[in-house]
Amino acid sequence: MNYDLHSHSTASDGVLSPAALVRRAYACGVGVLALTDHDVVDGIAEARREAAVLGLILVPGVEISVTWEGCLIHVLGLGIDPDDAVLQEGLQVLRQRRRQRALEIGRRLERLGIPGAYEGALALAGGDVVSRSHFARYLVAQGFGSDCRKVFEHYLGRGKPAYVPYQWAALQEAVHWIRTAGGQAVVAHPARYRMGARTFSAFLEAFVDAGGCGLEVVSSSHTPRDCRNMARWACRFGLRASLGSDFHGPGEGAAELGDIAPLPLECEPIWVDWDLKRWQPEQWNVRKPGRTCAGI
Repeated sequence: MNYDLHSHSTASDGVLSPAALVRRAYACGVGVLALTDHDVVDGIAEARREAAVLGLILVPGVEISVTWEGCLIHVLGLGIDPDDAVLQEGLQVLRQRRRQRALEIGRRLERLGIPGAYEGALALAGGDVVSRSHFARYLVAQGFGSDCRKVFEHYLGRGKPAYVPYQWAALQEAVHWIRTAGGQAVVAHPARYRMGARTFSAFLEAFVDAGGCGLEVVSSSHTPRDCRNMARWACRFGLRASLGSDFHGPGEGAAELGDIAPLPLECEPIWVDWDLKRWQPEQWNVRKPGRTCAGI
């Protein structure tokens, strides 16, 4: 079974609708897909309907923004109940903070001689989550960078003139929301946080103490060396290992859906005791489109 447990749709900062994302995952040979939009679960119902048609297993998920010791951390919730009231209330607060941050990013870009950036990002978002990725796409479209990576390097990345730090959910808070909703908390793309070994060890200790149980060992943003290093951390702290492409759209990011390395053999997979029937589509093989990414 080909697992991809980290992906995004237009419900947050992806470029494909939830249904289109599921179709692409199916065509690329993914058998189990987690939809993990940033601070929102609005795309899960649509994704589930398409998964039921195709016979793909859709794991409901979310990616929660967390502030720990001044660092922005992303924590995935896998296997959540998207209708859980505690989770919904917490995510609503984060979306309100995202909107406040987006307004400030727009003001800073305007001072840099780039008017209308907030309105442009809001139009691209089309939903309740306005992210830096939406600003980056707007700036690329306006000719302020050749691609989103360049825009982040010049305007939106940490320490750049339009970067706005913000206080997101506390670590214990986010893990509590996930566990209350019946899910498993997993640290997303951990090698991206550039912590020293001592700080990272302290973070993982706090994560485990809060009830976290997984580490995204394999990610499209990880090098092979990163994956080996994260496998050692997972084993050291007794964390189960996850993997995901962190797919946002065609041409964005380093990997296609499902096109990621397998977990290192020493890792215990996050899905080791999953009962996939829990998320099994109600309708199987209603239609059987070819599994090919060509032309998508």
